[in-house]
Amino acid sequence: MRLRTPFVRRVNRNGRLTTSGGEPAALRGTLLVAATLVVLNVVKHKLPSRGVSLSVVAALALLVFARWSGLSWDDLGLGVDQAREGGVWGLAAALLISSAYTAGVLMPVTRGAFLDARYEMTLPETLVTSLVAIPLGTVLLEEVAFRSVLWGMLANHTTTSGVTVTSSALFGLWHVLPSLDFANGNQALNDAATGDRLRSTLLVTLGTVAFTALGGVVAGELRRRSDSVLASAGMHWATNGLGVVFGLFAWRLERSRGRR
Repeated sequence: MRLRTPFVRRVNRNGRLTTSGGEPAALRGTLLVAATLVVLNVVKHKLPSRGVSLSVVAALALLVFARWSGLSWDDLGLGVDQAREGGVWGLAAALLISSAYTAGVLMPVTRGAFLDARYEMTLPETLVTSLVAIPLGTVLLEEVAFRSVLWGMLANHTTTSGVTVTSSALFGLWHVLPSLDFANGNQALNDAATGDRLRSTLLVTLGTVAFTALGGVVAGELRRRSDSVLASAGMHWATNGLGVVFGLFAWRLERSRGRR
């Protein structure tokens, strides 16, 4: 028995098997994914202790839905032939971010940005967070959601630039709830606040949405150029995972300076 899907299989100009379909069906699939992400975002914020398991299950569910809808692994940026180039782009992005973080931690004027109270942890805790919690609890779900499934859905009824802009805007809005925790936990932001906590939180939230939306544009460009989610996932993990590691170094440097 063959499942009926809203999309039609076709071969694109590069010779790859891809999908297309009627506008209403493609739009309904996109809206359903977007609505699911809204609910999931709230649930993840309310149940942070379930973050990793919830993210893994949600990512798998999104992929199952995308495949049922007719999207191929190539459409999702997860094709075998796409992996090599995606890995190269992702590694290059990680090395670039690592260099920037090194400079940021070593310079006292920018070190405060790395002093996040949420990540004032021991070395083992930092490694678990960087190598397990963030890749599985954050990067996996967000890359599958925004640069794989949503990207593939949008590509069926809008232009490439439209895919990038829409997925990036939604990626920015995805970070509204996490930005509230960030506003309360970052030392540099707390120092900058002049007693008006509500105004400070609002500015941080708007700034976070804008910054992550811009990050979504960069990730989207990596996804487009490499045709692989591995490229944007590499950048994403480096930004978050290495951020925690360099945060540990920043806290230790700050403590050693305080003991002098």
